[in-house]
Amino acid sequence: MKSKQISLGYALLPILILVILLSYNVIVFGDDALSGSNQFILLLGGAVAAIVGFKWKISYEVMLKKVAENLQSVTGALLILLFVGALAGTWLVSGIIPAMIYYGLQILHPSIFLPACIIICAIISLATGSSWTTSATVGIALIGIGKVLGIPVGMVAGAVISGAYFGDKLSPLSDTTNLAPAMAGGELFSHIRYMTLTTVPSIIVTLIVFFIISFTQTTAGTADIGSLMLAIKDKFTINFSLFLVPAVVVFLIVRKAPPLVALLIGTLLGGLFALIFQKDILIEVAQASGFSFEVAYKGIMNAITVATEVKTTNPLLNDLFSSGGMEGMLGTIWLIMCAMVFGGIMDAIGALARISNALLSLATSTFQLFASTVASCLAINLTASDQYLSLVIPGKMFAEAYKKRGLAPENLSRTLEDSGTVTSVLIPWNTCGAYQSGVLGVGVGEYFIYAIFNWLSPFMTLLYAAFKIKIAARKDAIAQ
Repeated sequence: MKSKQISLGYALLPILILVILLSYNVIVFGDDALSGSNQFILLLGGAVAAIVGFKWKISYEVMLKKVAENLQSVTGALLILLFVGALAGTWLVSGIIPAMIYYGLQILHPSIFLPACIIICAIISLATGSSWTTSATVGIALIGIGKVLGIPVGMVAGAVISGAYFGDKLSPLSDTTNLAPAMAGGELFSHIRYMTLTTVPSIIVTLIVFFIISFTQTTAGTADIGSLMLAIKDKFTINFSLFLVPAVVVFLIVRKAPPLVALLIGTLLGGLFALIFQKDILIEVAQASGFSFEVAYKGIMNAITVATEVKTTNPLLNDLFSSGGMEGMLGTIWLIMCAMVFGGIMDAIGALARISNALLSLATSTFQLFASTVASCLAINLTASDQYLSLVIPGKMFAEAYKKRGLAPENLSRTLEDSGTVTSVLIPWNTCGAYQSGVLGVGVGEYFIYAIFNWLSPFMTLLYAAFKIKIAARKDAIAQ
């Protein structure tokens, strides 16, 4: 049991050491840092936090209990990751992803490809309430189309993530969209309406920038689209029936089916459609000479569980038509679990609350209150490595301060989303950053600058606060 509150210096010490170690680790390992070394660094950061906790008389049992709670809180996310890997595998061997790429090459002209990525992902994410599902389905396909068009994958991933998080942020089906007003003491639809004030301008600016980027891009793959389409058609049976599977998945999520259920059904339907349309592919994946029930079973199970490659006559497509299956998600799961260990210990020793309190004490004006909220959300995204904590902890810490200032709860809930939800994907060791990077196959460093909507949103909310634009007062507050 702790005798007094942890000091700010000690609260920041594990973070400082973690940042130094992660920075050096990235220098040494580069893009391979997420293969295991970053995970161990997060555990070392947790060990440093534990040592600090012992100094402040916090027991090992308390820290372990908080770690267990943190790990339990991400169980659903970890299972979703496994099912996303499985879904990607069956959607490859069934021809669904190749079909998306095949028709996408015909529809998505290079001159409008990047803005189209934003709009497509925004619509799907708004309908489903899930940026994760959007990235795992249409996002993967758009990355593939971008590759064959010769557009840098970082640009495409930035466009996909910008659109996906815009839709997720405004969708009433989104868990973060429901969580933010719950923490702030507001109401869901009032929160959404108020959030459009900053979110819509942010996405408009993002679209304008991507239109400009599109006009300046030269697409090396444009001239070879015909041969790429021919190679896809020669390898897979391509028809519009394949789109029934993603349509079913989207329908299920719109109907508020649990994501795990939707992804499982999508995976099984992908396997069924592979059995119907792509028998030759299953033979190849199973490494067999002829088709049988056993071969079909082996081919589908391999696609679901382990790394799968489908070779075509075009070398550009060979890297594209590969999937890691459930096995390919294990590195990301490993990273998330280690991040939760660090975040759990930091929470248990009171470091996260101490940092938030310090930020709160700096707020002597309305703008500073907003700025402290933004800084707190960013700090927790960096340290606790989870977007939910970046909403929950600052939401709890700042709710009373906003109330005392006569500010409506929508101010807090909007700021939480503008700075907590959307920036999580910009941090490699955060659950969202790890997920998006793993699913899309693009490093955070590659898409960071192009995820314009995500890093623009905190600046937009601060701009509104600085110029006192649409700062709603509490209905029961007395004008000051």
